[in-house]
Amino acid sequence: MSVEQSRIGSTAAANNSATAGFFYALTAYLTWGFLPIYMKAMEHIPAVEIVAHRILWSIPVAAVILVTLGRTSDFFRALKSPKILSMMFITAVLISVNWGVYIWSISANIASQAALGYYINPLISILLGVFLLGEKLTRLQLFAILLAFMAVIVMTVAMGALPWAALVMAVSFAIYGYLRKTVDIGPTQGFLLEVTLLAPFAAAYLIWLSVNGTNHFNDGDWNSWLLAGTGLATAIPLILYASGAKRLRLSTIGLMQYIAPTMIFLFAIFVFNEPMSSWQLVAFILIWMALALYSASIFQQRKR
Repeated sequence: MSVEQSRIGSTAAANNSATAGFFYALTAYLTWGFLPIYMKAMEHIPAVEIVAHRILWSIPVAAVILVTLGRTSDFFRALKSPKILSMMFITAVLISVNWGVYIWSISANIASQAALGYYINPLISILLGVFLLGEKLTRLQLFAILLAFMAVIVMTVAMGALPWAALVMAVSFAIYGYLRKTVDIGPTQGFLLEVTLLAPFAAAYLIWLSVNGTNHFNDGDWNSWLLAGTGLATAIPLILYASGAKRLRLSTIGLMQYIAPTMIFLFAIFVFNEPMSSWQLVAFILIWMALALYSASIFQQRKR
C-alpha cells in the first residue's frame, strides 16, 4: 500500500469515527431534550423518590453495557482504590443533587430554570478553570460571563427571588464535570461506580417509603413502568454522550450541548405553558448572547 493510499485510508477512518461520534452525541442530547416530557408524566411522584429509582434501575443497565464492552476489570480495580472511591462518592452526590433539582423543577412548573441552568453551566466551567486551574480568560469569555451575571440579576428581579434551581444545577454539574476529569476511570465504569455507591442510600429510602405506605412503585402498573424506565433514560444518553465525546472535537461538543436546554426551554413555553415575562425573556436573550460569545471563543482557540 502506498503512502497516499494509507493517508486516504486513515482520513476515511477518522471521518467515519467523527460521523459515528456526531450521531452518538446527537442522540444523547435529543434524549436529554425530550426527558422533560418523561419527567412530567411523573410529576405526582416526589423528586427524591424518582432519583432513588434512577439510581437503582441504572445499575443493571450500566452493568450489562459494561459486560458487553468487556471493561469490567477497570470497575473492579476502582473498587479496591480508596482514593477513587472517595472521589466518586463526591461526584455521585453532586450528580444526584443535579438530578433531584432538575426533576423538581419540571414538577414545579419551572422547567425554564432547568434550561437556564444548563445554559449557564459551560460559563461556570470557565470560572472553575480560572479559579482552580489558573486559566486565563479571553476578552470574549470575560464578556460572556459578565452577560451571564447580568442575566441572573435580571432573572432575579423578574422573579422576585434568586433563580436558585438554575444556579444549583449549573454549579453542581460544572463541579461534577471538573472532578470526573480528575479520576482515572472510564465514563461507563465511573457511572456504574457512582450509582453503586449511592444504591444503599436509595434502597434504604425506598424501603422506608414502603414501610410507610408511600412508595409509588406498586401504585399501579403505569407508575411501576415509568419508574423502572428511569434506568434506561439515565444510563443510555450518558453512555452515548461519552462515546460521542471521544470521537468529536471539543468545539463540536461545545456547540451541541445547547441542543438539550433549547429543547427544554421550548417545551417549558409551548408545551408546559409556563409564564414568561418580558424581563425573563431579556434574561434568556442575554444568556444566548453570552453563549454566542463563548462559542466564538472556542473557535478562536481552536484556530490558534
